[in-house]
Amino acid sequence: MKPFAYVRATSLQAAADAYAAHPGSRYLGGGTNLVDLMKLGVETPGALIDLSRLPLDEIRELPDGGLRVGATVRNSDLAADPLVRTRYPLLSQALLSGASGQLRNVATTGGNLLQRTRCGYFQDLSKPCNKREPGTGCGAREGLHRDHAVLGHSEHCIATHPSDMAVALAALDARVELYGAAGTTRTVAAAEFHRLPADRPEQDTVIRPGEIITAVILPAPAPGARSLYRKARERASYAFALVSVAVVLDLDLDDGGAGRVRRIALAFGGLAHRPWRATTAEGRLTGAVPHPDAVREAVDAELAGARALRDNAYKIPLARNLACDAIAELAGTRPGSPATP
Repeated sequence: MKPFAYVRATSLQAAADAYAAHPGSRYLGGGTNLVDLMKLGVETPGALIDLSRLPLDEIRELPDGGLRVGATVRNSDLAADPLVRTRYPLLSQALLSGASGQLRNVATTGGNLLQRTRCGYFQDLSKPCNKREPGTGCGAREGLHRDHAVLGHSEHCIATHPSDMAVALAALDARVELYGAAGTTRTVAAAEFHRLPADRPEQDTVIRPGEIITAVILPAPAPGARSLYRKARERASYAFALVSVAVVLDLDLDDGGAGRVRRIALAFGGLAHRPWRATTAEGRLTGAVPHPDAVREAVDAELAGARALRDNAYKIPLARNLACDAIAELAGTRPGSPATP
């Protein structure tokens, strides 16, 4: 590992100032991804600016019924929080499916959003990777790409984003709060926080140089809305998603218990360079009866633009079946699913 400076930030402004003073610096939260990449030589920061002692570790209820989750809240604490488990069960489910208990005890909310792809070509310095070293090519396109993207990829990068939490946040219409070097604060929709690769795959997010994630804002859930996170992976635990799906469903029920979709939010993980908000499927289902045939047609319309590579075409039917089954469970149209409230 190459030598680097270490700065323990005492305030947000002190952290921003230290970032500006140390070229090539990185902010440090739990370090569960960044430190691993440093060991591999993928990340070589000139300085680590430790944010873990800043007062950003609180989960606070907002006046409108939403939640403000500080950037240094640990994944285990967020998953176990009673308000999260009650109001946003898909977020708790996503976090608990994301890593081992040991990692969740260390990993932070902000760090989870900023974790980088697990593509083997990105992590191997002997292989070409436009994300790690722009202009060198994408080794995965003609190499091993069974786990790679089928939506939104480009000739420059076919990597997928690894976060489970980010997929849930995209479906929840969460916002990411950012502190800038000049002391300004802005928020970005979680669904727009991560970028598609286009011709700049080295840029994972829309975050500006020196900005610090300070919190994630969760809007108040609609009364009666239900949510679910599902994940398909190679083994039962401690594995990244081949495909995952986050669903929030709000039904307008009639006196007989049947209903139409008042609102649905659907996001996929494991399919793209960022969590994929399925706006085409959402538009087709809004106002419709969530009959399995209608759901399948809507999901198929979303996946019509998928471009499979040699070895990952299986992801398309897997995503379709995972989404249809999750929606059917929430809508009460799947055999054995709980009754719709």
